Amino acid sequence: MSTITIAVKGMTCGGCVKSVTNALNRVQGVREAKVDLASAKATVTFDETKTTVESLKEAIEEAGYDTE
Repeated sequence: MSTITIAVKGMTCGGCVKSVTNALNRVQGVREAKVDLASAKATVTFDETKTTVESLKEAIEEAGYDTE
């Protein structure tokens, strides 16, 4: 398992946090996703044999948010 923190731009409310969390949890291999509105970051624990950091960022972007 690996853990990464990804900066997420464009979140403005709790609904945004829920959208990003749900998008990340739908990625195969994600064990846990914690999204924090105040710091604008998502901390994701995932199985690196099942997904990649790029796939996690793509999931966030497909949900309508930007990553750095």
